[in-house]
This record gives sequence, structure tokens and C-alpha cells, in this order.
Amino acid sequence: MLIVIGGLPGSGKTTLSRLLAKRLAGAVHVRIDTIEQAIIRSGLARHPLGPAGYAVGYALTEDHLRQGLTVIAESVNPLPVTRDAWCEVGVRAGVPVAEVEVTCSDPDEHRHRVTSRTGDIPGHRLPGWGEVVEREYEPWDRDHITVDTAGQTPEASLETLMAHLK
Repeated sequence: MLIVIGGLPGSGKTTLSRLLAKRLAGAVHVRIDTIEQAIIRSGLARHPLGPAGYAVGYALTEDHLRQGLTVIAESVNPLPVTRDAWCEVGVRAGVPVAEVEVTCSDPDEHRHRVTSRTGDIPGHRLPGWGEVVEREYEPWDRDHITVDTAGQTPEASLETLMAHLK
């Protein structure tokens, strides 16, 4: 199965993706931020990277799916074109796709998360609050799972997602 997790920075995507990967046997977490930063560190490109990180993510994800693994593909996934591309990966691999949007509906909590977190990818610069609220992010126009992480623990958010995935 392909589980595509998207949402604005600071919404809880990475935390939820990591918890989900631990919970599901035979699952791998593919994180676009990690891929993009590796490409930048290689010296082949600079930030902003454009579609290269997503292209690598799609290829890795399809390869993992063809090996019989469940993939949790995590990225901001801000546009219909990226959402469609993830779905096409699932179709090519012949697996079901679950699309998940992670949100934080409490603006104060979301802002606090963005401004107080520390990065876990060497060299990766986290966006500031202004960049998060100004970021291009088109609303979802099709059925998908929404997990609102505001006011609850990561474990509670995981249980909400698990209930939807069943």
C-alpha cells in the first residue's frame, strides 16, 4: 500500500509518518526533505530544488512498492500535480493509495511548532512562520483522509489515522 502524507510544515507530518512506519510491519518512510537535502549536499543543486526531490521520491517509492513494502511517502505535497503523481506511482505499482492531509487547525499551536522546532536533517533550513503561511498550498479537491493534530498527542493522531486506514 502507498500512504501519501502531505501538509504544511509544522503540521506534524514527519512525526506521524515515523510513528506510522513503526506501527506497520514491512513499511518504509520516504521523506522528500531528506532526499532534497541530500541532492543539495551533493553540490549538484541549490535550494529551492524544484521537482528533482519529488522525482527521486516517486522512483524510490515505486521501487519499494514493487518489493512488496508499504510506503509512507511524506512531503508538503502542495499541488494537485504532485498529488496526482503520487497516485500514478501507486497505479504503476498496482497497489492501493491512501491520501492523507495532516493539518493543525489551531494557528497559535501551529505557529509555536514552527517557531520552536529544531531540524533533524543536517544542513536543512526549516521555514519560518511567515514562509509557512505564505507558501503556495492548494486545497485538496478530492476525497482524502484528514488528520488534525491540534490539541492532541502524536499517538492520538496516529490512532485517528489508523482508524481511517482500516
